[in-house]
Amino acid sequence: MANIRQSILAALKQNLKPGLVLQAFALLILVIYFFVPASKPVFVWFGDLKAQYGYFYSFIATAFFGGLIPFLYLWLSKSFSDRNTFVLMVFYLLFWGIKGMEVDLFYRFQAEWFGSGNDWQTIITKMAADQFIYSTFWAAPGITIIYLLVESDWNVARWRAAMDKQFFCVKIPTVVLSNWLVWIPAVCVVYAMPAELQIPLFNLVLCFWVLLLAVLNKK
Repeated sequence: MANIRQSILAALKQNLKPGLVLQAFALLILVIYFFVPASKPVFVWFGDLKAQYGYFYSFIATAFFGGLIPFLYLWLSKSFSDRNTFVLMVFYLLFWGIKGMEVDLFYRFQAEWFGSGNDWQTIITKMAADQFIYSTFWAAPGITIIYLLVESDWNVARWRAAMDKQFFCVKIPTVVLSNWLVWIPAVCVVYAMPAELQIPLFNLVLCFWVLLLAVLNKK
């Protein structure tokens, strides 16, 4: 039990600083949107793209921000060693593109369930459903399991063997807690934005977060 506690605390400590940077970044975008009129055309442009192309926009934008940019960083920093970079690039693009459509669908459900207002009650309700139901029981564990397959070099036997008691009792709870630390404030900012700008902001935050994780992993 002590080892589990130490592992979780170490992970939370590692994520604290990048999490604060990420939250400041998301808050800065929110402040710019509401208090810098000159920025409106940029936000309107992204909002129009999202409204026009819907799920297709979510796939392409999330594949680009969550998949391609982090992949290029890892590739240029020679983080893949002798692994098949083309296969990894395809994985990054497809995985995050599909995940973007999934998040878009979830945001639409949230709007139907709780409305599209940006009052604090609606924001807190959406954040709770997002972080304590969707992320805890689906998103964070699912991403962890899929990335474990990648880390196992697509070897199913090695992947299944790696999903042991330590994985489910330490790794996944650590990922979930780290996710809360970073994304609870971030999704509050996302839900404060108009519906057509929530996916674009999510993409920017996601890109920044994955790049921060890549930098940490290099260390």
